[in-house]
Amino acid sequence: MADQQTCACPNCNCEVDTDQAVMSDGKAFCCDACASGHADGAKCTHEGCGCDKAA
Repeated sequence: MADQQTCACPNCNCEVDTDQAVMSDGKAFCCDACASGHADGAKCTHEGCGCDKAA
């Protein structure tokens, strides 16, 4: 059974299943965009999140 936690992106509130998370530096992120720190303005893949605008 997967654990749920909030995405490690500082401005993201998306919930992440740890078994499906994108892992980077030992932290669980909801998508590649969050894991990369929104490199090149990449948007969070979860509709309505908007954490990329605050990054």
